Amino acid sequence: MNTRPDSNEYVPLAEKYISLVPGGSLPDILQEQLEASLQLLGELSEEQAAYRYAEGKWSLKQVMGHIADVERLWNYRILRIARGDVHELHGYDRDIFTQNSPFEGLPFAAVLKDYAAVRQSTITLVGSLTNDALLRLGEFNGHPLSARAAAYVIAGHEIHHLNVIREKYLSL
Repeated sequence: MNTRPDSNEYVPLAEKYISLVPGGSLPDILQEQLEASLQLLGELSEEQAAYRYAEGKWSLKQVMGHIADVERLWNYRILRIARGDVHELHGYDRDIFTQNSPFEGLPFAAVLKDYAAVRQSTITLVGSLTNDALLRLGEFNGHPLSARAAAYVIAGHEIHHLNVIREKYLSL
């Protein structure tokens, strides 16, 4: 899968993520992200992983847990759309998810292991889809959504958060 989704394949708010994804094979990009993220974050201490750059902001553990949770949700959307289930899909409340997540209480190595497992599942799922399945459209929050666009959102969402991590968490 080397072709970016067209703007008629996703909700306009997804553009901020999709536009961040470089050209190339999306499964390869997802694999490279996995390796780069683990290399960037794999040696951080528990103290660094618990860091919050401002009051009320998530810890680095929570950010990585958020990335994994969001990826799970987008994988569910990809699977439903790719398999032809066109019932409307809806969003979620990220603050409720984070508030009720276990990530703060887990060792950072466990959070990264979870992220890696979810990402490997994404790579397998996206890599197994036919072009017809990738282009199949469902509906998300009242807008068309292709499986391809959903996969690009996953990659772009991680790029967005890793940019924040580099700028706000690791620039000390």
